[in-house]
Amino acid sequence: MEKITEKLLLEKGSPKTNKLEQIETLNLSKMALKLEDLPVKLLSRLRSLERWDLSGNRLQEFPKCLELPALRYLDLSDNQMEDVTTLKSLRALEELKMDDNLYITVSDNYKLFVLLPNLRIYNSKDVTATANRLRYVYSDNLRTRMIAVWERSFSLPDPVSAEKLSSLEENFVSAARKQVKFGPSSVADFTKWRDVSTPPKRKQVDAAADAFISLTPRKKLRADLPESPAESSPRKSSLRLKPLTGTQSRMSPQKPNHCPSTPNKAETRAETPRRRAKVKQVKEAEQKENLSREEPLHALQCHSKQDSSDDFSTQLWACAFQPQSESSSRLVATCGGDSVCVIDCETGKVMKKYKVPGEEFFSLAWTTVLMSRGGSAPSQPCSVLAAGGKRGLVKLIHPRNNMAYGEFRASRKSLSVLRFSHRQGNFLFTGSYDNKIIMWDIGGVDKHFNFKVVQLLTLEVGTTPLHICLPPSSPDTHLLTACEDGLTDYCWVFLIRSNKMEITFPVYKMEDKQHNYHTIDGLSFLTDDVVASKSHTHGSIYLWSWSGTRSQRPDKRSGSVCAVVLAELQWAVTDVPYLSLNTCPGEFC
Repeated sequence: MEKITEKLLLEKGSPKTNKLEQIETLNLSKMALKLEDLPVKLLSRLRSLERWDLSGNRLQEFPKCLELPALRYLDLSDNQMEDVTTLKSLRALEELKMDDNLYITVSDNYKLFVLLPNLRIYNSKDVTATANRLRYVYSDNLRTRMIAVWERSFSLPDPVSAEKLSSLEENFVSAARKQVKFGPSSVADFTKWRDVSTPPKRKQVDAAADAFISLTPRKKLRADLPESPAESSPRKSSLRLKPLTGTQSRMSPQKPNHCPSTPNKAETRAETPRRRAKVKQVKEAEQKENLSREEPLHALQCHSKQDSSDDFSTQLWACAFQPQSESSSRLVATCGGDSVCVIDCETGKVMKKYKVPGEEFFSLAWTTVLMSRGGSAPSQPCSVLAAGGKRGLVKLIHPRNNMAYGEFRASRKSLSVLRFSHRQGNFLFTGSYDNKIIMWDIGGVDKHFNFKVVQLLTLEVGTTPLHICLPPSSPDTHLLTACEDGLTDYCWVFLIRSNKMEITFPVYKMEDKQHNYHTIDGLSFLTDDVVASKSHTHGSIYLWSWSGTRSQRPDKRSGSVCAVVLAELQWAVTDVPYLSLNTCPGEFC
């Protein structure tokens, strides 16, 4: 890496000149630059700089105090950016590229739209409409909700003092960040940041208070609230997003047709236990009504040959939601035909589409592994999507880059199911049509996407495994597999299989030559102990106890135990198998 000097800047800049103040374009790409390598005092002399290429470096943030009044274009793609608020000094910026920055979230994108008032082009796309909505409509909504928090629970101290005002401001900001909920969960971080960075408008207060505080806002009726920005989210027409008929549910948590005005301060000061109870009842009633109005937001046909809306032969085999993280996720991945799609659930937009001609994907699974960045930089979590199917190959996909950074052969036959360990994210189980389940360690990945795969364990199963479940309490030693011939628990110690136990159901006793009830095509844990399983032939979904079932002594001849059934839920008897069963662990009651 070369040191940034005046001579270097003159060499890399154009037009050719002997004065930094006359440089209009500068290319410092692929120089392995870090934040400390950018001398602010020297770079501040680039008063005429309009275009700056910093792509392919190691920048985690932009120099905070660097002001470049003429800068209109900045390329920060393929860096390691984490803090976008350091770009706020570039007020004149009109075009910004941030592709391939692993740690940039949806909330970061929203922050950029607000911090850079002139930004029009972001990652080569025109974002003017979205940015303006965030700058004005979204901000006004937040301001209104903050006003409600203020008028419900706060008032100016009497007498006014700097100490009291400071304490009041701290308490108000804390309350606003906890109580103000607006927009999709994926931008919760942006909402909290916006709550603090943009204080509400002031009322006319006495001169002493006005010198210290800007908390008392202009009151505004909730009836004036604009619609949620999620409703105007872009939709990818080429992938044939089909809006459903009828009234679509709103993404905004506000109630569309019941907009009471914000309570005044006198009412909140006189709040009584009875009033609090009444408010609580009203909120609960509103929540129930909102839930009852929820409807599907989008219908997509994103798996079809040549994106043809007339193709109904391509089957959708699996879908998986990206696991929740601190920033929350709203992505779901689907596979079918030769493609894997990553979809934004709230906008209905297909964010990425990864295709492999000639492949047919049957299963996919999400995980998080560590990505090393070299040098002394700490490793960072990296979201990875594994997909496999007809060819017996597992593709390891980096969804943000829309690329398969690696693949490995898991079987000579087709793959039927993939499952990552929820405790050890680099442990992957693959099930295949050669009646085997194999445990792999896919390791981590470095900044160049180098990785290593190690085979750890092989389990022989009776027939094709359709589902794999790892018990929440013992994912390191037990595995439940649902197959065409039933349900089996496999146990191992130190990666050496010790035994297996077949789990049967009461309906098995009704089998005859015309009816085979062994196929289990749905399996999932509801809690640490309660398991849900179904078969397309049973006419029921069984809820059964994992611990109660395992505590039984297996039959000496068959090595099987009967599931301890807790409940039997009605399900249609159908000739269509493989309608997958999914649950929300922890929500069972």
